[in-house]
Amino acid sequence: MKLHSMLGGALALALACQSDAGLAQQTAPATEAAGQGVGDIIVTAQRRKEKLQDLAVSATAFDSGSLAAKAVTNLSELQNASPALSISDGGITQSINIRGIGLASNSPSVTAGVATYVDGLFQPPIVQGNSFYDLASVEVLRGPQGTLVGSNSTGGAIFINTQNPQLNKGLGGYATVGVGNYNSFQSEGAVNLPVSDTFGLRAAGFYRSHRSYYTSVGPVPTDAGKLQEGGGRLTAMWKPGSFQAIAKVSFNDRNTGGYAYRPILGTPFDAYRVGDIRTLSFDTPVANRERAFQASLELKQELASGIVLRSVTGYQNKRINALNDVDASTGPGGVAENYFAGEKVYTQEINIISPTAGRFDWILGGYFQRNDIRIRILQDQGGFPTDIIGGNQRTTTGLFAQGNYEIVPGLEAQLGARYSTYKATGYGDVTIGRGIPGFPTGGLAVASLAGEHKDSLATGKFALNWKIDRDNLLYALVARGYKPGGFNSPTSNFDPERVISYEAGWKSAFLHNRIRTQLSAFYNQYSNFQFNVVEPSTGFSGVENISTVKIKGVEAQVQGRFGGLGFDANVAFVDSHLASVTFVNTRQLGGANLGPQCPAGTPSSPPLCFDYRPFIQTTGGGPNLYAPRLTWGGGVEYEIPLGGEVRLTPRVNYAYVSEQFTYIGYSPLSDRLNPRGLLSAIVTLKLNDRLKVEAWGTNLTNKQYITGQLNSNEFYGAPREFGVKLDATF
Repeated sequence: MKLHSMLGGALALALACQSDAGLAQQTAPATEAAGQGVGDIIVTAQRRKEKLQDLAVSATAFDSGSLAAKAVTNLSELQNASPALSISDGGITQSINIRGIGLASNSPSVTAGVATYVDGLFQPPIVQGNSFYDLASVEVLRGPQGTLVGSNSTGGAIFINTQNPQLNKGLGGYATVGVGNYNSFQSEGAVNLPVSDTFGLRAAGFYRSHRSYYTSVGPVPTDAGKLQEGGGRLTAMWKPGSFQAIAKVSFNDRNTGGYAYRPILGTPFDAYRVGDIRTLSFDTPVANRERAFQASLELKQELASGIVLRSVTGYQNKRINALNDVDASTGPGGVAENYFAGEKVYTQEINIISPTAGRFDWILGGYFQRNDIRIRILQDQGGFPTDIIGGNQRTTTGLFAQGNYEIVPGLEAQLGARYSTYKATGYGDVTIGRGIPGFPTGGLAVASLAGEHKDSLATGKFALNWKIDRDNLLYALVARGYKPGGFNSPTSNFDPERVISYEAGWKSAFLHNRIRTQLSAFYNQYSNFQFNVVEPSTGFSGVENISTVKIKGVEAQVQGRFGGLGFDANVAFVDSHLASVTFVNTRQLGGANLGPQCPAGTPSSPPLCFDYRPFIQTTGGGPNLYAPRLTWGGGVEYEIPLGGEVRLTPRVNYAYVSEQFTYIGYSPLSDRLNPRGLLSAIVTLKLNDRLKVEAWGTNLTNKQYITGQLNSNEFYGAPREFGVKLDATF
């Protein structure tokens, strides 16, 4: 109680020291000295080091200090700091969407639409909830990145870059330790070891934990929603002259105790909801553990001509083991599930990069990726088993080139093109009745997971970039992106998603770089939207191309620095429309295996057969899924000198996301995430260059909100949290 009082007092001081919480997003770099204006952030998403303000694309970038100031500790919290970005919790996967384009299905047959990279390696959509630690930068590029990224970037791309060894500094590092409510504990640290002038090592690690936010009242106790997570990374860098090699190996182990969700209102098990959103009532033991291993090797050689040869090789192994109460209740006919998913990813990219001196510069590249996916899902519904066991292998390739030509001083034409190929093959079956008398010993196969799909497409962009003067950049572009198709069975395939995007933007600086702004407007034509629907003839869910979408909008960002006062803000308005769709509304069916459509005159008898006809509906269209119409927010801070090296910096952040729909039924009861605004604050007492103490708080108004949905269940955001931490560098 005494600790909570101290923390509450610190947070009250933070709020008292602020006058405006209505500004958001990208903050000034932590390395900036007060009074020197907004510092430059360097981005590498386009294979070269470039200033964010000179990059002719809609983007937001953060260094590690900026992320900490905005209380961003993992990927899902990044939506609180970047406009038009929506990240929704889907349990097994996270639905990451930019400008309403990305991922709206948790089927393993569907690939991501926002490409996420960690240290240059493409990330599959599973096991993405890992905590950030020892970061260098995070870059969010909005709009299709069809040239340098290629497939899986119809919505955009996110690049997460971790720290490398620093050869020009001696032995050093940092350590962070903190505590808070819900018995939370956090620790993080890194050691930088320059072995010689050309070789260095860096070791980093973290551990975070908290107890569950929920109370368990069901017949089976659970601590679902807790967190126990740890990980480490070892980096080696060798840089003799014009050659550079960077090798990284990392691991992560995350245990959440199981999915903490409840039935959605308007679904079959909603009558068994108990208490408020912090109350769980399960009749099945639940558990969830996610593990990830990643290894990468980046090689660079700069030739005498200034041309750079670059190679990035990667391997990943991600696994999920979970025990799930599928109906999230104690209701009759509930489903228990033993779930496993594993994915191994092998990648190789080759680049040839020209110097930027002269009127023409270029990049050439090739890309290869192979994904090996395995799934084993064992369901039990009232003693009747359904087994889903199989997997697939995917191969993605790409050849790309991009050239920039200065037509006249300040006016540049940019042309990029990429040819991508995709091939997927699968195996496995869905069986029912294993061990039940009258069924085969191993169960009766009722559906096949086998199949094959191939597609290919040319993507790219054309842009005109006009650098009017040192402080102003205008650009206009048209870009094409695509997300591969796939298969549901040997006889059922779905087509690739495609998007054509038109965009114009203006980046500027004012008052001797004390204020920077970014403005953009866009229009997207988005076709072959992929979504999970139930096929009544089999009773199983499969992916179909259900509709076309038109999306348009505007975005604005601003950053400012006047002495000790710093602020940032952004806003995005996205207007989207999904055409009319006819489908089986599964929200009303629960998520269990109900069987194929019953013959005429035969009553429903799941899982042998079911009458789907009463649940077929046609929508009149609506906004695209996971596409909030309005996102905005901001942050403001003020550094107060207290004498000597001591500085006190209170900061307040606010982030707002308007309503978004998660399902094509468009029910305001069961298919909508309500709007939310989240307030956070942090007070930093910097004692000297090596030591600082911080008091922090998130969701200060204790907002209750839904973060996502999986089948007929919904997830909730964290309650109000607060704590203190100590940071030391050496």
